[in-house]
Amino acid sequence: MAAHGRAGRGADAEGDVGGHVGRRQEGLTGLSGADTICALSSAPGPAGVAVIRLSGPACDAVCRGLARDLPEPRRAALRTLRDRDGAAIDRGLVLRFPGPGSFTGEDVLELHVHGGRAIVEDLLAALGGFEGLRMAEPGEFTRRAFVNGRMDLTEAEGVADLIAAETTAQRRAALDQAGGALSGLYDGWRTRLLRHLAHLEAWLDFPDEELPDDVMAGVLEDVAALAGEIVAHLADARRGERLRRGLQVAIVGPPNAGKSTLLNILAERDVAIVSETPGTTRDVLEVHLDLGGWPVTLIDTAGLRETEDAVEREGVRRAAERMAAADVVLALHPADGAAGFSMPSHETAAVLIEAVSKADRLAPDAGADGRLRLSAATGQGLPELLERLTGLAAELMASGGGAAPTRARHRAGLADCRSALERAVEGGPGRPPELIAEDLRLAMRALGRITGAVDVEDLLDVIFRDFCIGK
Repeated sequence: MAAHGRAGRGADAEGDVGGHVGRRQEGLTGLSGADTICALSSAPGPAGVAVIRLSGPACDAVCRGLARDLPEPRRAALRTLRDRDGAAIDRGLVLRFPGPGSFTGEDVLELHVHGGRAIVEDLLAALGGFEGLRMAEPGEFTRRAFVNGRMDLTEAEGVADLIAAETTAQRRAALDQAGGALSGLYDGWRTRLLRHLAHLEAWLDFPDEELPDDVMAGVLEDVAALAGEIVAHLADARRGERLRRGLQVAIVGPPNAGKSTLLNILAERDVAIVSETPGTTRDVLEVHLDLGGWPVTLIDTAGLRETEDAVEREGVRRAAERMAAADVVLALHPADGAAGFSMPSHETAAVLIEAVSKADRLAPDAGADGRLRLSAATGQGLPELLERLTGLAAELMASGGGAAPTRARHRAGLADCRSALERAVEGGPGRPPELIAEDLRLAMRALGRITGAVDVEDLLDVIFRDFCIGK
């Protein structure tokens, strides 16, 4: 089953417990494992097939109670599922994944039945009659996989991103992260630090022995090199985070510049209200597009102008705020007015695209000052605009072949690690080895917090609360 496998790890193989099983999560109390959880793992509503997943010690008892049988592990078995009175609910496939070689590291049971609402509701009602069984919380299956060492935190976040992926580029990046691309990199760095720390600890245990200068110099040389690798890893213009949320394109301009009309055309549906009355758009509207496999979010904003209307003034403030935070600003200068309009100055690193809207109203010999000519009426310039946005998306979000941080907490942990490494090498070989060793410990701890090896219990609720139920 694809739901139980992980790239390069073969989680479905008999007896395979994965590379993380048995690793102690320091300071992590997590889940007791005393109860068994269940949830509808497929989408709700009528469907050809519905999947109900269970995890915990009662899985075999539930299987016997529903199917009156205990099929062979990891082999789909067709069974009639019955309620406590023996009445048939449906015929479906039953799959057992004994722990620890399962997605969660516990006994897992999957029931694949017809996706009718009545079947799902009656089956869930029948499950409710088993002692020690309860409905799962959002992300609880993946959380148990983490607690039981089946994956680390970056891989769990990759699973969440994979489920939420809307474009090909997002899917590829999430699949790489779920398969261990980030954790492999960070664990490799941590292993290097552990080796150097072991040398220093050995010397500290035998203070009468003199630590050779070449050993300390070699340690500091590699520590400095590792700090440089982290600096290079962070200098990616936040590509990973941008890919997760999509390229933010703010459409700005004066009232009646055609911003909402352009949004509707690019979205291919009526998202925004279009009117000749200035100031119609009062709030920020967003549309998510897939441009060549890249995620792009178009942001329609209120017309930029001075106004005494309190509601419109708030809309203008929000427009300026989104423009300042955007990756790309598309500034529309209408051909039929607002000739004196100029872009307000705001602190932003955004790429600026300036365009003349309503270009069909321009005189044939009129210039556009090098700006892109756009016309909603004739379609002029729209293919060129889409091509330019697609190119920018690829340029600003392509990973360059390496794993990239995808969350702010990754960057914070890496920044802490880099700072500790830089402190370790500041004084050179003459610095007390005890202080260097402490900085290496702090650097390892910072990396460990990213992957979940240390001090992460306070993060778990935040990380898993946005998962869907059943995963």
